[in-house]
Amino acid sequence: MNLFEKKIRAALDLMVSRRGLLAGGLFTMASSIIPRKAFSSVKDLILPEKSLSIINVYTGEHLNANYCCGGQYMSDVLNEINHIFRDHFTETVEAVDTKLLDLLFSLKEKLRITEPFHIVSGYRSPETNAFLRKRKRGVAKNSLHMYGKAADIRVPGYSTKALRHAAIDLKSGGVGYYPRSGFVHLDVGEVRYW
Repeated sequence: MNLFEKKIRAALDLMVSRRGLLAGGLFTMASSIIPRKAFSSVKDLILPEKSLSIINVYTGEHLNANYCCGGQYMSDVLNEINHIFRDHFTETVEAVDTKLLDLLFSLKEKLRITEPFHIVSGYRSPETNAFLRKRKRGVAKNSLHMYGKAADIRVPGYSTKALRHAAIDLKSGGVGYYPRSGFVHLDVGEVRYW
């Protein structure tokens, strides 16, 4: 690494810590002063890879993959995630909102989770939601599960209480706490807790 690259990396380290405010300016500055070849490594610092490890508790299917690289969502990986998150009652597959995946990634980073997320419930068809609503308390009529914006999760080695507290700290949507059932509900709707 030459002196120029070291100075740029040092400047990036300082700016990345204030990334919310400075990322746009840094990106613009870097693109104007750094040669195209070196620019891709700066882009990787600003837009890191995002990976998830997930298991569907009912089907046993699992995936461990980068779903976003350099700010670009990987459509082939998203298709695999959509399949794992599918409604296992009807086998209906719908798109999972990438904001939900980013929320899971943020939770993983916050708690330094190395185990896979166990998906208790991902996408839910309107038919399945209506069926569950008749048989269980707490199933919302217009559940965000039906829009690919919610997931009920657990993580081996992490209590539901720890998952709940970390998710609340992220302030990225709804957080439901179901300790008796052994899962935490996360969604990317309004910020609210129950």
